[in-house]
Amino acid sequence: MRDFHELRVFEKAHKSVLAVYRISRGFPQSEIYTLTSQIRRAAINVTSNIAEGCGRNTKTEFARFLQIALGSACEVQYQLLLSRDLGYTNGLEFQQLDGEISEVKRMLTGLIQKLKDHD
Repeated sequence: MRDFHELRVFEKAHKSVLAVYRISRGFPQSEIYTLTSQIRRAAINVTSNIAEGCGRNTKTEFARFLQIALGSACEVQYQLLLSRDLGYTNGLEFQQLDGEISEVKRMLTGLIQKLKDHD
């Protein structure tokens, strides 16, 4: 069992969740049950799956949860793109958060590969 607090990828992903919440506060009220809810849920899923994977007994199980987290990070990236294209976020906000999510994806991919190499 690992402590997710000690993982840099968790720390980075958690900061991204906070940024998603800040940005999505400015989305129109009409999006509260659609895009706002979806992007927040996807962002939370990244960190939640990292944390849950840390509680698993094997590297294979941990890697599986990291893979799910990676999929959720991709979902967040698309939803950010959509929010930008709909005019809900500005270009700078989009670029910053998109870059942060890309870094989380790279970190997850690296950790998954490391786990597979040591199997």
